Parts: sequence; C-alpha cells; structure tokens
Amino acid sequence: MDQHASLPLDPALERWLRSGAGGGPAAEKVIETSAAWVFLYPHRALKVKRPVDFGFLDFTTLDKRQWALERELAFNRETAPELYRCVHAITRAGHDKETVFTFDGPGETIEWALEMSRFEDDSVLAENPGRIEPGFAETLGREIARFHAGARRSQPRAGIDGLAYVLGSNANLLRNLKGDLDSEAVERLVESTQAEFDRHAELLARRGEQGWVRRCHGDLHLGNIVAIGERPVLFDCIEFNDRLSEIDVLYDLGFTLMDLRFRGLRQAANRALNGWLDEAARGDQPPWEGLALLPLFQAVRAAVRVHVSAWSGDVGLARRYLIEAQHHLETPGPALAAVGGLSGSGKSSVARALAPGLGPAPGAVVLRSDEVRKRLWGRAPLEPLPKAAYGPGTSERVYAALIAEGRACLKAGRAVIIDAVFLRQSEREAVEALGAEMGVRFEGVWLELDPETARARVAARKGDASDADERVLEMQLAQDPGRVAWKKVPGLDPSAGAAVEVARWFEE
Repeated sequence: MDQHASLPLDPALERWLRSGAGGGPAAEKVIETSAAWVFLYPHRALKVKRPVDFGFLDFTTLDKRQWALERELAFNRETAPELYRCVHAITRAGHDKETVFTFDGPGETIEWALEMSRFEDDSVLAENPGRIEPGFAETLGREIARFHAGARRSQPRAGIDGLAYVLGSNANLLRNLKGDLDSEAVERLVESTQAEFDRHAELLARRGEQGWVRRCHGDLHLGNIVAIGERPVLFDCIEFNDRLSEIDVLYDLGFTLMDLRFRGLRQAANRALNGWLDEAARGDQPPWEGLALLPLFQAVRAAVRVHVSAWSGDVGLARRYLIEAQHHLETPGPALAAVGGLSGSGKSSVARALAPGLGPAPGAVVLRSDEVRKRLWGRAPLEPLPKAAYGPGTSERVYAALIAEGRACLKAGRAVIIDAVFLRQSEREAVEALGAEMGVRFEGVWLELDPETARARVAARKGDASDADERVLEMQLAQDPGRVAWKKVPGLDPSAGAAVEVARWFEE
C-alpha cells in the first residue's frame, strides 16, 4: 500500500456512525484528520482510525487499529480520565439490506472505535488562546511537571536516539518542500539544528542516564490541551510510535513553550516554564542543567510544524514556523537581575513582567525566595509554613539555595531573575558576586514603596507563595538595610514601569 493512501470508510458504516451509532442523536460534526475520523455527538465522541501507513505510524490492519486505540485509551487515562471512556468493537451481523451494526455485539468485528466524552471546541487552548492568562499558564506548567514526575522512565538511549530520528526526518521532509520554502533558509536550519544536537550530545545522553527520558505525551501543543473548568487537561498523546513519545521531558514541554510564544503569548510561555521548573525542582534531580537544551528542543518542535503546515496546505504558516525555528537557535547570552524590596513592594510583579524579554526564549528563570523556601520545607507553593521555617539560620539556607540555583541556570545559558527581599547587605553582595563569577551582566533593582501602601498590599494578598503578613512587614521596616547601591524604582505601582526600565538597562 502507498504510504499516503487511505481507504474510505465503509459507506454503510459511515451512515450508521453519522446517524447516531445505534442510539441517541446524530453526529453534529465529523472531523477528518490524516489518521482518523472523529464523530462528534452532543455528549460523546467516537474516533475511528484510518487504514493508513505513514512510515512513523501503521494502521493498515484491523489488529493494528485495535492495538493503537487500546494504547490511546490507556495512555490518555493517565492525564485525562474524565475524557476517555472505552474502546468498542464494531460488529456486523446479517448481509446487504439486513446488515446490523452494533458495539461489542455478536457477529464479525469489522472496525474499532474509541469512545470519549464530548467537550466544547472553544475549550481547546488552540481554539481560545485568549483564556491563557499568566496564572493559568503557570498552572499548566505545574500540571505538565506533575505528569512528567509520574511518567515511566525509558531506556537511557531512547531520548537521544529518538531526537536523532526526528532531526533526520525533519531534514528530509523540509528539503522536499523546496518549491514552497526558501532552500537556503531550510539548509541553514538543518545545519544549525544538527550542530546544536552535536554540541549537546553528551548532555542529551547524560539526561537519559539521570532519568529525565520518560514516556511522555509526545505532541503537547495547544491543540492537545483542553480547559475543563480552571484546570488544563492534557489529551490525545502519541500512542502509535514509542520513538516519538519516549523522550526528554523538556523536549515534551518545549512544544508547549514554543507554541505559546509563536502565538504571541510570551508572558504565558515564561510563566509555564517557571511553573514547570518549580515543580520539577521538588524531585530527586535538579532540573537546571537541562535548560541548555531548550533552544534545540523548541527549534525542533517548530521545524516539525513547518512541514506539517506545508503538507496541510498552509505555506504561509510554514514559512513563519521556519523563521521561528531558526530564531530559537540564535539565542542571546545569559544575564542576571535581582529584584529586592520589602514585602508588598511588587517584586514578583516586576520580575514576572521583566522575565519574558530577558535571555533566550521563553525568557528568564525567575527564582523566588518564597517558592524556594517552600521547596526546602517540602511544602506546596500555597501551603503555609510553620514559624520555624522563618527561624534562625533559615534565611541563610534560602539565599544559599537561590545563589546555587542561579549559578546552575546561568551555566545552562539561561537568564536569571532572583526575587527576594535582600534586606541584608551580605545578601546583595552575594548575588552581585554571582554575576561577577559567571561573567554576566548584572542589574540590581530596589523597589521603594511607602509603608502604608505596603501594609495594605500585604493585608490584601492571597493565593500567593508568600507567607509574609503585616507582622513580617513590620519586622522588615524596623531593620536598616544599610546603603543600597542598586537602582531604585519609586512609585505606588512600580511593576510595569520598573520592568520596562530594567529591560532598557540591559539594552544599554
């Protein structure tokens, strides 16, 4: 069979599926993809695999389609149990005009169907990207990290070997699009991607040994994430080819980050990355070293979208993805910023506003002292800490961890913003020394706010990792920070203005 050939669905079976599949209302819509038909009813959906062979997937026999659907059910129940119901055998009894189709009934099994719950089209993030405000994006990053933490580990070589396979496949597919794409741009992307892969070969192999290569989603763009209530739910993972799903967890995340940035959601992409990192840092292995691979991973994901878009007929979109892919391989160097000030002064707002534009996409790693303290105590970000977590010696541990994590991120080529009070001169000197040690540009920002406004902000704060209350603020106000040499940003609402100003300092 030609690898792109597809047999049509049996006309009688198609009529039965469109008319309600043996009970209930008729299908409202039928989605046809290169590998499946999806029949959408008011309260359910049925997916039937196409009998196709694309090389990387083969659904040409009934047994292979059953195998794929049963894996799809099992894998997706790990992230979306509320969406995935069961796999049905479609059976046929009788002949010609007396033919009767049923689910799991007597007679010959002629096809297999996956039953899912129906959800609204605009709940898919790709259809409604406007709902991805920064807080939701951080929740998404944390949800992906928790999925990765529970995923089964793969063979150590699976990640690097699978990525090599994708690079070779991308190169061939892109070169076959010479009539639609700039051939020089294609060759530049192929060569620079391979060079980045070769440069990081040892790290890619080491990641597998460390357990970062797992059975992941494999296709984690915004079209495969749905919002159910306020919770992002991952669905429609790759089940048909383990080489595409047994991958580095950051390669999995890289698709989401690339997609968010490509759609202009830079703040959301950065919050998703930082949410993922804070969750991942709670595991056995620190996640920072792998950040050196993010430019490669995002470039490869964008390159995949180049040929997918072109083969689907959208050459203009393919050309945009080609530019995007190359952009990820032409990264600026790392930089270090520190944002200090009393509780309530707006440090986290400034850090988050500044982060998307600092360093390689999707921006700087934001290391918050509040989140680091929670991690050191084994608590969730919004879980209150006991008073002992703020006792003698604990601040020293927190600042030491901030410096160590910042160093690791800078070594990986990422920009870093450290968000902490920095009330002591020794704390400010330590972060300044880190910038000098790493040979990167450093900027210190000190946010000033009148005490009454700070008190009001602290009293009103909720849903945040900070435990600082009015009592903590009064203790801070009673301390003398000494001479603060960092650039001071005054004002009642410094966040937006401070971010713009600090970004300008890095451009000078």
